[in-house]
Amino acid sequence: MGGGGGTSPEQRSAGGGRGPGQPSTGPRGGDGIVVLTRSAGRRWWRRMAIAPGMALPQRRLFLLPTRFGVGWAVLVLLLLLLGINYQNSLAYALSFWLFAVASVALLRTWRNLLGVRATLRLPAETFAGDEVRLGVVLEGGRPRHAIEVHAAGGRVTEESARAGSTTLDLATGRGEATLRLPACPRGEQRLPLLRLESAWPLGLVRAVAWLASDEALLVYPRPRGEEINEHRHAGPGLESGDFAGLRRAVPGDSPARLAWKQWSRTGVLTAKVFSTPPRQQLWLDYDGCRGDLETRLSTLCARVLTHHQAGDRFGLRLPGVTLAQGEGASQRRQALTALARFRSGSNPGGTP
Repeated sequence: MGGGGGTSPEQRSAGGGRGPGQPSTGPRGGDGIVVLTRSAGRRWWRRMAIAPGMALPQRRLFLLPTRFGVGWAVLVLLLLLLGINYQNSLAYALSFWLFAVASVALLRTWRNLLGVRATLRLPAETFAGDEVRLGVVLEGGRPRHAIEVHAAGGRVTEESARAGSTTLDLATGRGEATLRLPACPRGEQRLPLLRLESAWPLGLVRAVAWLASDEALLVYPRPRGEEINEHRHAGPGLESGDFAGLRRAVPGDSPARLAWKQWSRTGVLTAKVFSTPPRQQLWLDYDGCRGDLETRLSTLCARVLTHHQAGDRFGLRLPGVTLAQGEGASQRRQALTALARFRSGSNPGGTP
């Protein structure tokens, strides 16, 4: 019956507390530290990265020892201590020789990546769920060897990590490869941070540099295969050009195009020829589709591709967005771009 100092379970839940014996649903402290550390590391590497088309300078090139290189250094130190302790000339000579080889290898590894210029080639178009093929072109001005390119990202599988990596040998001073990146969702996607590295010739150290691009990849909705029978016609529905004459009919001509009167008079079956073939004029309407937001956009994407291939004249209506009727590659690109960048409002299924 107390003095009001207690709290209800709902209040404890809203306040972030938990009762005795209840496990915490939030991230543990250790996991939070790991996430923050990785995020800070990515931000630091992105600040140290070079832009595409920029020659790699000395201050952006890092040398990191490998396990083999650490073992090599330990061996040199042990041989040196052995020579000092036992006054063994052979141990002295071997330790100095291994140190000299390591010094030359370090210099060659550093020069192998220094001055490399990397440029990126974005795919012509990418649909949601498809693999992204990112072209990478490396130019060194002279032969370079075993330069690895990796796409840095979050947690990925071993298969996707292999797909997002490649190795180039610039025998003529130039090389090109394609990185196969995991599928992206619809919309504008930032390109991943790319890591350039090389351990050539001996693998004692690894020269590492980072490449960051400000370009964004526009991912179109995934086309949804279904019959295109839900659209709104505009005007008469068909638009014919000027009559250009007659030609001999061939198998496959539409019966509506055959000149039947001419055939009855001459006995020769001919077909009408127009300067502009008939084309449908129609609207692709968001409200005329069924399903959730992504399903509707996928349906509209499939219709845009189909009507463009058929040479139809079409327009696009989305909540708050209207694309006037048009045709050709420009109309196709504008429609797909509008679908890729569309964001739902408070009522995505309503009219604008």
